[in-house]
Amino acid sequence: MDNCYLFLLCVILFTACNSSEELSTSIPTADEIERMETISNSTLINNPITADEAISPENAAKIEFEEEVFDFGSIIEGEVVEHIFKFKNTGKTPLIINHAKGSCGCTIPEWPHDPISPGVTSKIKVKFNSKGKQGEQNKTVTISANTIPNKTTIRIVGGVEINPETEKKAKENKTLREKNKDL
Repeated sequence: MDNCYLFLLCVILFTACNSSEELSTSIPTADEIERMETISNSTLINNPITADEAISPENAAKIEFEEEVFDFGSIIEGEVVEHIFKFKNTGKTPLIINHAKGSCGCTIPEWPHDPISPGVTSKIKVKFNSKGKQGEQNKTVTISANTIPNKTTIRIVGGVEINPETEKKAKENKTLREKNKDL
């Protein structure tokens, strides 16, 4: 009976060693390497609609903006500026924008969530809130989509002048603090 258990233990250990050796010495074939080099949509964006199939760069969706930079000029601190960035899918597959993110909380993008067919034009609206901002501004919106490369950037730039009311209140508060300090 003891020999039977010993034999069974040896078989289990031998099998376990062989299976781990097979895993560690596995080398991909040329076909597997070629498949790995093909860019799959799932590596571009995490979207179940496109994750099933691989796509080559020449067949990918392409986002082409009419303008990539909008200069809002000069505004007074506290004003909100909005701009529509128009774009077209010049690729061969539907364009899917997974996400758009502003460089700070003052820059808020709104983008289409439905697929955009090849040849179709659409838009991204960007709002910039200048509250608490002064001087030259250069804000970006990074768009993640099923394009190659998968990130595209648009910018909103301009100058923010000091709000006279804000400046007056700041001076009043400073004077008040100085008076309280002397007490």
